[in-house]
Amino acid sequence: MMIESYWWTMTGLWVILLTVFVQNFIAAAAHGKSDHAVPGKLDDGLSHESFVFRSHRTFHNSLENLSVFVLPALLAIFVGVEAALLAALVWTYASARLIHMVLYYVIATEKNPSPRSYFFLAGWLATAALYVVVAMQLF
Repeated sequence: MMIESYWWTMTGLWVILLTVFVQNFIAAAAHGKSDHAVPGKLDDGLSHESFVFRSHRTFHNSLENLSVFVLPALLAIFVGVEAALLAALVWTYASARLIHMVLYYVIATEKNPSPRSYFFLAGWLATAALYVVVAMQLF
């Protein structure tokens, strides 16, 4: 059965989606606890020293990257990309995004590249590889 052969991929995609869901909650809670919080508006004066800013950026960065990875991963299933390869790419991306999240939460730096940048890059490389393997399967 197709779903069974892609079980590791599906669980990895679930972890990615759950990560973004948790990030949403953390960002909303941090913002809601801040002094003079206005729903839907972040203080323009905030920067990386603020957890409210970092949690907001972590969530939005994940949102910006979510469809760019998840949709091609689903396409990969439909076109029959080898299950183990796809699972490896999905779990590489999921792991990179989790580590990126933790580092963004705990390291307040304006420096670039920061430690989180390397895990952003790892997720980006997994995404690029995903596009290549889908293209190879299609063409």
